[in-house]
Amino acid sequence: MPSVFETSSTAIPITFVTKASWAQVAEALPPAQRQFAAASAYSAKPGSYLALPAPDGTIAQVLFGLEDEDARSRDPFRPGTLPGLLPPGTYRFANAPHDARLAALAFALGSYRFARYRKAERPDVRLVPPDGVDAAEINRMADAAMLARDLINTPSNDMGPEELAAAAQALAAEFGASFACIIGEELKTNFPLIHAVGMASSRAPRLIDIGWGDPDHPKVTLVGKGVCFDTGGLDLKPSSGMLIMKKDMGGAANVLALARMVMDAKLKLRLRVLIPAVENAVAGNAFRPLDIFTSRKGITVEIGNTDAEGRLVLADALALADEEKPDLLIDLGTLTGAARVALGPDLPPFYTNDETLAADVARCAVKENDPLWRMPLWPPYDAWLDSKTATITNAPSGGFAGSITCALFLQRFVEQAGSWLHVDIYGWTPSAKPARPEGGECQSARAIYKVLSERYA
Repeated sequence: MPSVFETSSTAIPITFVTKASWAQVAEALPPAQRQFAAASAYSAKPGSYLALPAPDGTIAQVLFGLEDEDARSRDPFRPGTLPGLLPPGTYRFANAPHDARLAALAFALGSYRFARYRKAERPDVRLVPPDGVDAAEINRMADAAMLARDLINTPSNDMGPEELAAAAQALAAEFGASFACIIGEELKTNFPLIHAVGMASSRAPRLIDIGWGDPDHPKVTLVGKGVCFDTGGLDLKPSSGMLIMKKDMGGAANVLALARMVMDAKLKLRLRVLIPAVENAVAGNAFRPLDIFTSRKGITVEIGNTDAEGRLVLADALALADEEKPDLLIDLGTLTGAARVALGPDLPPFYTNDETLAADVARCAVKENDPLWRMPLWPPYDAWLDSKTATITNAPSGGFAGSITCALFLQRFVEQAGSWLHVDIYGWTPSAKPARPEGGECQSARAIYKVLSERYA
């Protein structure tokens, strides 16, 4: 997307105020502006906006309310509402918000509009980058978030496995990366679980494979769940459960967003991106409960529930990734309702046995306002995966610890990677928040990118 940043000597100032600072700010205003603010009953409520007029009728400055410094809960993305409030023009921060870098990022993210199917003009506002803020880095993160949002928001009739592969191929071409796609008999033979999940759809399943970077650099492999629509299979979801299942390729969308940031920043790593792209449909040839398939790794998997399909497609892709012994293996997927029950839509759980990696992810999640929360790979629950007729089941009975048992299932397919990180994302904002419109969302990608940029700059 076009950058929201530009340089201007005539930019309109935005003054950030809190309830605690408002009296002092008001006292420093010119008398006419102070009187206008008083007549408008402006009180610096968080998210409140007031344009103060100059004598010639133009905007002299903008007031925008933030939470107090000592507020129990502060949203560093609060300035992300500004693009939807401000008249066209170029603006600058007259004073420092709580975090100038995150405020600038929020401003960029808040300019997003999904306009593929109906007119939705992007706000005609620009921002002079705050002092000390790397505008190129902010643009990099914003562009990646827009890519993820666009892919997730696109309905499944226009975002099937083939279209997802086309989007991945376009990204690869933009950065001179290699691109390959495994489909048909080769997929059926070498990736049985991916084929099984996708075989009932008229839109053929496939495995997308992107490669980029110097082969001599540390190997980092990203795997993203690309279920372009999930009916639940023969264990059919209720209609209410299908309403936003276009987002079930959110793991793939966020992996592509992360890959975009890595390649654009030219990080010193050898990147591989694997995306199993399928549609979990219902037909006479759909895979069934209690079917057993031999995975790429040789592990036999009994199908306890056809609606636990995401872990199946990730398993074969992780097995391929693991064979290359990457230094770091990361998978993202919209996997379990249990994660949402435990932590809600805004706080994805992550899993790893690498303590250093866990600390880095947690720290960068806070730093980037990209929330993540560590959950345990709890060994005693591993026995819950046991099957009486196969090595493991994809859906243990009972319903306890669903996100943990999903992570433990995937762990069975990772043995040789130096470190492994699994993130169970939601990929969707249920109701609009500052800088985060309702709809598809980029989750965990910015935090993980920051970890990678610190390690492989």
